[in-house]
Amino acid sequence: MGILGKIFTWWDGATLGTHWWSKRAGGEHVGTDAQGNKYYRAAAKSGVNNGSYTQRERRWVIYDGINDASRVPSEWHGWLHGSYDDVPESHLPPARVWEVDYTPNATGTMDAYRPQGALERGGKRAGAVGDYEAWSPEG
Repeated sequence: MGILGKIFTWWDGATLGTHWWSKRAGGEHVGTDAQGNKYYRAAAKSGVNNGSYTQRERRWVIYDGINDASRVPSEWHGWLHGSYDDVPESHLPPARVWEVDYTPNATGTMDAYRPQGALERGGKRAGAVGDYEAWSPEG
């Protein structure tokens, strides 16, 4: 992607401004998840005239690949939204045996779930069985 694409698009990676802010203008790299997404924060700023108004610390993610919010693990999601202050590695429980690895959201792709009778699978529904009775306005 060219420089103009980086300036104006956000859907295929971070914009040029986000990269600059993350690397040069005060963004602090705090961690990377198993998928390669990088997490940053910037110190809170005091604003209005006398400094009585303070903002929360700014936190963001730069995706390793396409921008898809479902790629953010739950522990990092909590950190991004300010549920806790420490980075997730500092207080994660051990992984459970029933936990599975991330799978991307397949909606809108060829891998999306399509039940029997869906138009993409030929549109043939199974015939009605004896437990169905059609509604009739006369009855």
